[in-house]
Amino acid sequence: MSDTDIEARLRFFELDERQRRLLRDSRPILERCIGPALDRFYERARATPDTARFFRDNAHMATARSAQIRHWMHIVDARFDAAYHQSVRRIGSVHARIGLEPRWYIGAYSLILEEIIRAVDRAASPWRRLFARARGGSDMAAALVKAGLLDMELSISIYFEEAEIERNEAIAKLDRALARLAVGDLAEDVSGLPPAFSSLEKSYNQTLDNLRETIGSVISASATIKGGSRDIADTSEDLARRMESNAAALEQAAVTLGQVEDRVKATASGARETLSIADEALVAMGQGKQGAGDAVRTMHLVHDSARGIDAVIEGVDKIAFQTRVLAMNAAVEAGRAGDAGRGFAVVADLVRALAMRAEEEARKAREGLLTTQSEIAAAVGAVTRVDGALNGVSAKFERVHALIAQMSNDNAAQSNAIIEVNSAVGVMDRATQQNASMIEKAAVGAQSLHDDAAQLAAQAERFRVGTGR
Repeated sequence: MSDTDIEARLRFFELDERQRRLLRDSRPILERCIGPALDRFYERARATPDTARFFRDNAHMATARSAQIRHWMHIVDARFDAAYHQSVRRIGSVHARIGLEPRWYIGAYSLILEEIIRAVDRAASPWRRLFARARGGSDMAAALVKAGLLDMELSISIYFEEAEIERNEAIAKLDRALARLAVGDLAEDVSGLPPAFSSLEKSYNQTLDNLRETIGSVISASATIKGGSRDIADTSEDLARRMESNAAALEQAAVTLGQVEDRVKATASGARETLSIADEALVAMGQGKQGAGDAVRTMHLVHDSARGIDAVIEGVDKIAFQTRVLAMNAAVEAGRAGDAGRGFAVVADLVRALAMRAEEEARKAREGLLTTQSEIAAAVGAVTRVDGALNGVSAKFERVHALIAQMSNDNAAQSNAIIEVNSAVGVMDRATQQNASMIEKAAVGAQSLHDDAAQLAAQAERFRVGTGR
């Protein structure tokens, strides 16, 4: 603010030489009332928390009061020169630096001006107030009000100038900090902001610390994710290949099990058919065993019958022997009888010849019967052995039949088990193929994650967060 600016304000306020003279004339009045007026203001300031916080103690407030008195003395000097300007600037700068809002010192001016106007009014004589010349007191009050408002306006203007300077300084520093931030430089804190922006400086630096920590974590994590995602992608690809191989193996196993299932079914069907044939053979074996038993019994009957025939032949042989003996006796008697017994002798010879022939036939019959008996005995032994063998074969065949039945049941159970295994392998085959498809998708996702992590790492590397990062 220049002297020209102050002169422009004086013209606008119409604070001319006459009113300046009135200001100088009011000095005695101001010297008497300014102290009580300031006492009133500081009492109010002490009772108001928003203003009391600007004063450390009563001594600080007394120093401010003395400075205010000197400044008001500059005002009523009405010179409005460089000294006054420096005083106004000092007050405005202090207000801007401590953050005193204009509303509080506007209120202070209102209290002080009220006391000054009352003092001017009391200083005017009663006689002068009765006449038109009483206007001089009001003119002095008007001049004091204008000077006070001018001083207040200048202080506020300086307040805003100082605030703007501080604001521009803070904006410039923040602009430089944000420019560094825009290119990824997080290493430098903001420092030296005006006191009014200390909270902003603290918040920015705290945010920068958090951002450093976050970006540092992102840089570290992105590198870790990049490596981990690469491993995941490689592992997923390898697992996908293995799952495809396993799926192919399971599919081949399913085909093989299907063939085994068909063979087991055929074996089970053959076992059932074999069991049916064995049932028929077992029935036939029972019938053969029964026939062999009948043959044994028949052979024993024939053997017994042959013994009866031997007794008959032996009886015939005895009869033939006795007949031959009788014929010999008859021949002897016929010989004794001479010619009379000649015919009887012929008959005796014939009977003897017949008896001898009967003996011969009996001998032959006995010999044939002995042979027949021997053969019958051999046949009885053979049939008996056949019956015993058939009994053994029957027992073994029954065991074979039981084993075939067990095998048929086992084959049926194996067939059912293989059917279930084949079904389970089919389910596993489908699940493995689905897993292979999912793993293939996971491999694609892992590769995409790796690409994203690499891109994130490249973006994170743009930031400089400080030494060692």
